Amino acid sequence: MTPLHRDEPKILGPLPGPHASEWLERDHRVMSPSYTRAYPLVVKRARGAMIEDLDGNRFLDLTAGIAVTNAGHCHPKVTEAIRKQAGRLVHMSGTDFYYTPQVRLAERLAKIAPGDGPKRVFFTNSGAEAIEAALKLARRHTGRLRAMAFLNAFHGRTYGAMSLSGSKPLQRRGFAPLVPEIHHARFGDLESVKALLRTICPAEELAAIFVEPIQGEGGYLVPPKDFLPGLRQLCDEHGILLVLDEVQSGIGRTGKMFASEHWGVAGDIVCLAKGIANGLPLGAIIAKAEVMDWPSGSHASTFGGNPVACAAALATLDLVERRYRANAVRRGQQLREGLEAIASGHPAIREVRGLGLMIGAEIQSDGAPDPDLRNQVIEEAFRLGLLLLPCGPSTVRFSPPLCLTKRQVMIGLGLFEAALTAACAHAPVAPGA
Repeated sequence: MTPLHRDEPKILGPLPGPHASEWLERDHRVMSPSYTRAYPLVVKRARGAMIEDLDGNRFLDLTAGIAVTNAGHCHPKVTEAIRKQAGRLVHMSGTDFYYTPQVRLAERLAKIAPGDGPKRVFFTNSGAEAIEAALKLARRHTGRLRAMAFLNAFHGRTYGAMSLSGSKPLQRRGFAPLVPEIHHARFGDLESVKALLRTICPAEELAAIFVEPIQGEGGYLVPPKDFLPGLRQLCDEHGILLVLDEVQSGIGRTGKMFASEHWGVAGDIVCLAKGIANGLPLGAIIAKAEVMDWPSGSHASTFGGNPVACAAALATLDLVERRYRANAVRRGQQLREGLEAIASGHPAIREVRGLGLMIGAEIQSDGAPDPDLRNQVIEEAFRLGLLLLPCGPSTVRFSPPLCLTKRQVMIGLGLFEAALTAACAHAPVAPGA
């Protein structure tokens, strides 16, 4: 049998198959209804950029578990690092004790993060926790209460992160009151930031501006070239901290270790998670040493910086820096050019955008965003053996493992075009058309 990571998508029968259907029924009886499942995929195993379900169907994964498995599913070097560390030490809580994987990883992150000068690291379990830690640190360090974020941003689902987010009403509905004194400007629009500072958000009361270098859940939106440098300048002028949310865009996804490097911008605080440990729960904030000045006991985490997760992260960083960051540039260019070629013959694609292997294709009908058609494209792709996810109002997101091969890009493009064609053929015709 062909090894899973070298195989092609193979659909053996109707989806979901009988074994998957059985587990879907069990899931529906006990799991929270708040989860957002895109399609009925029940995963058995994965390797590289390939997924196999319980019924033996094989899929090309262009999601990487929501931009997480940057080195590829079950990479042997990451798996070996996990096994070795699990045989030595699984947990001892870095909040109260010391262990070497946590220190080594902190040294590594402080070294590679953009910006001059010494840095310090605080470990969390997730991206939302990293955002919460950054918000607490920014308020404490500056002595200011207000924070600013952007419309369409997504920073997480805990209260501080949710309050900073401006993505979907569903994420806020029913959860008020949220964290106060948080303002939202238009992403990519420096003038809207300045307008808030002139009117309802005094600069001298603003602790931090939180921004994704490339908006993720908002639709894989790349800002104008002057936006991040302009934010950096505004922050420097007013003593405001710039917090870069690199949870989805970091660790090589855009072809650089940090997406902000494309604009030559360094944050005062950088938030990481997702791709850092290739699937194990780990997040971090990296801050300038003079900014991370909170005293012992002011913030902590029992599991953050777990030794097994840190070992996985060290192996992942080695792979991404040495091999897969460059591959993200090559395969990203191939994927983007292929999508643009498809778009030239499909008016349903409004725009292709992104950097590296963080690419979005926005779907439209009659010149307007069409989320229903987008969702149908993703559903059709699943039926053909291609895994995709949505983001923004009507965008298909392409965030594959960074180990994606040239041949897999070609296969993915072919399946995406077939799914797009099928979805458009089934789309309802507008009245009067």
